[in-house]
Amino acid sequence: MEPARTQTHFLAHQTEDKTRAQTILEHLQGTAALAQDFGAAFGAEEQARLAGLLHDIGKYSEAFQKRLQGQAVTVDHSTAGAKEAFAQRQLEAAFAVAGHHAGLPDGGAATDSPEGSTLCARMKRTTPSCDAWHTELPALPSARRPPQIPPDNLSEAFYIRMLYSCLVDADFLDTETFMQGRAAPRGGYDSIPVLFQRLQQYIAPWQNPTTPLNQKRCEILEQCLHAGQTGTSGLYTLTVPTGGGKTISSLAFALAHAQAAHKDRVIYVIPYTSIIDQTAEIFRKVLGEENVIEHHSGADYQVNGDQTDPSFYRKALAAENWDAPVIVTTSVQFFESLYGNRSSRCRKLHNIANSVVIFDETQALPDSCLLPCVEAIGQLVQYYRVTAVLCTATQPALQPLFAELAPHLSIREICPDTQALYSFFCRTTLCQAGALSLEDLAVRMNAQPQTLCVVNRRATVPELGALVAPEGRYCLTTLLCPVDRKRLLHQIRSRLQEGLPCRVISTSLIEAGVDVDFPAACREEAGLDSILQTAGRCNREGKRDVADSLVSVFRLEGVRPLSSIQAGADAAHNVLKQCSDPASPQAIEAYFTFYRTLKGKASLDVHGVLDAFCKGIQGCMLPFAWVAEHFHLIDSPTVTLYIPVDQGQSLINQLRAGYASRSLYRKLGQYAVNIYPDHLKNLLDAGAATPLDGGSYVLTDLSLYSRDTGLALQAETGKALFG
Repeated sequence: MEPARTQTHFLAHQTEDKTRAQTILEHLQGTAALAQDFGAAFGAEEQARLAGLLHDIGKYSEAFQKRLQGQAVTVDHSTAGAKEAFAQRQLEAAFAVAGHHAGLPDGGAATDSPEGSTLCARMKRTTPSCDAWHTELPALPSARRPPQIPPDNLSEAFYIRMLYSCLVDADFLDTETFMQGRAAPRGGYDSIPVLFQRLQQYIAPWQNPTTPLNQKRCEILEQCLHAGQTGTSGLYTLTVPTGGGKTISSLAFALAHAQAAHKDRVIYVIPYTSIIDQTAEIFRKVLGEENVIEHHSGADYQVNGDQTDPSFYRKALAAENWDAPVIVTTSVQFFESLYGNRSSRCRKLHNIANSVVIFDETQALPDSCLLPCVEAIGQLVQYYRVTAVLCTATQPALQPLFAELAPHLSIREICPDTQALYSFFCRTTLCQAGALSLEDLAVRMNAQPQTLCVVNRRATVPELGALVAPEGRYCLTTLLCPVDRKRLLHQIRSRLQEGLPCRVISTSLIEAGVDVDFPAACREEAGLDSILQTAGRCNREGKRDVADSLVSVFRLEGVRPLSSIQAGADAAHNVLKQCSDPASPQAIEAYFTFYRTLKGKASLDVHGVLDAFCKGIQGCMLPFAWVAEHFHLIDSPTVTLYIPVDQGQSLINQLRAGYASRSLYRKLGQYAVNIYPDHLKNLLDAGAATPLDGGSYVLTDLSLYSRDTGLALQAETGKALFG
């Protein structure tokens, strides 16, 4: 019989130079303590601790110890802990442990063979002997599921992801602490009371407004502060017209409520990266640079089940876990993480619990995923101590969907007199311009020294831009990296204020939340919400007559409407015929109601996500991996392309040299463009881009990128003036 090993012989990790090692017991106990702390936010501390203690017991096997020393041995070290949790009837912990490296598996069916990847299949596998864990962990704690989580499959799946988040974040943090030889460089932020005090200092000079407009903005701000300080946790709407100071007012509600209700953080969920740039910049100015995290999705690593390479771990550890007091992120990142199954995506989820979550520009949530998004918000509010605010100038009438999916939730409006607000903030006159050619549009734009034109296609922007007078001409699309978008928007605002020529052609990125004020605007036919968002960039400060501040809605001659736009445009036509004031709350509600009737209920969950969890799919229950693969807020998931301009080149060099960190990825985000796979293929085929790391790429042919117009849509046309 082999002599018993001492504890120090069973190792979980070692440094790259192999001068230091961490024992399995140290890692299990450290991970369990962190996971327990994370799970406490929603009553899951017992199961989270159990998962932490069991997650790496498979490393006690001889095979893993040999693998750690460099031998070419393949090891599945997570199934052993999952089997132990399953044997103790801890299904949720079993899922979390099974997926803590490779991702949450599908639940599967009882008939699955051991060779499969589902949880049911893995419970039938024979795993290497790792009995030494019984000696080092003689007694496991009892664990109960949080009592507030209902027994239905949707709630169970949501809870498993949250528990999984506690485990993987704890695992990464404990590993990071060991690898660095000191406490992981996380935290150290200012408290919510300190941030609320900074906000109060920032808004203090506004207390004596001198104009009716600023007086009304201050009234909205006071209502938000009062509601935040006195309201209970739950679901709110904030319906404030464009120009009403919604950004600061919503932050005021969030911080006031976070302090009064003892919430841990504020999470601001925004549909467009262009608004993230602006919003995060405002928040950093108010609250301090170090307290606001602008989330970037460039780091998305998955550690394989038998991975022991410390250099790969270092890259995986750079992922965000949303531990800062203020997070500004995208709708895509937020909801795809909530329905994801990868550790790098899900590790932050537990930090959503006990938070205030502001969903800015709620009307921009895509119809194809609207039911899963509403379900997720309902779960967070009902069972995870989240206060959620649906914040927009054009409230998308989600009450019927919440009544169906979360019937016990009531929705409270923070500023109840929405009709009076809309009447006060009426700033423009909508008019129908009919069919216009690009030449017609250019004539209209050239006739006005300052004007905005918003179109539906990125390709239209350079085509129209080539016909517009060059002085003060700007072309804005998402093919500009954030650092250049910020620079151009700063120039645009300056020219508008100074009365200089300023003609802007943009995609919808400028519509929601971008603070610009044009005397006139044109909008290609789209949904009523998009038209009204463009109107919000016209006469924003109310310095001109309403009758003279025209927003012309046109159809582009000879261009077939985008299928994704057509239904919204048809619904807008219907409402514009019936309502004398298309910007009124009644018109907006009628628009969204008619629009969803036109599209049909099936269009609100095109991937069948809710049914997949409620009923299973193809005999597979709790299909975590299947849903993660199929659930996307945008039909074609984008790929990150880094642009090596200015500091971008040196940051890319640092990443290539292996210096992956959260800070580095945040900085790199300012030099990133998100492109579709077919665009990437064109660049790769032309030899104009090269893989970098973790599924991201670098542009190598800089002739394809203009700092004024962005990335060329086609590699072969990249040297033209507008690409």
